[in-house]
Amino acid sequence: MFNPSRDQVRQFFVDAWRKHRDREALSPMEDIAAELVFQHPEYQPLLESPDALERDFRPEDGQVNPFLHLSLHLAIHEQLSIDQPPGIRAAYDERLRRHAGERHAALHDVLEALGETLFEAQRSGKSLDGAVYVDNIRRKP
Repeated sequence: MFNPSRDQVRQFFVDAWRKHRDREALSPMEDIAAELVFQHPEYQPLLESPDALERDFRPEDGQVNPFLHLSLHLAIHEQLSIDQPPGIRAAYDERLRRHAGERHAALHDVLEALGETLFEAQRSGKSLDGAVYVDNIRRKP
């Protein structure tokens, strides 16, 4: 899935979670996605509902888009696995130590830094700068 549509991303997470619940075979990527959903029990009812694919999540209504959140987690998982951008794995390890080994809290720091870096890149009309992203992770309080 290199450039999936909104509907494809949503269907991927819904299907991965359903397969997990039904104890069906999962692809490696689906297994990661199901684990991410498992770590976010607040999203599980949505992924099990018939309107999951059509629902809108508006920031102006104070809503977090669970599909975006899970997708960013998935992207970070891939980034850490290949240490791309360079230094992200070491920056994550620093966060992990700071959170006393609490992996999910450390990942949320990385996710927040990614969101901020993406927002700034879009706002300035520039591409994402990996070094700035890694530095943002390191500067998190």
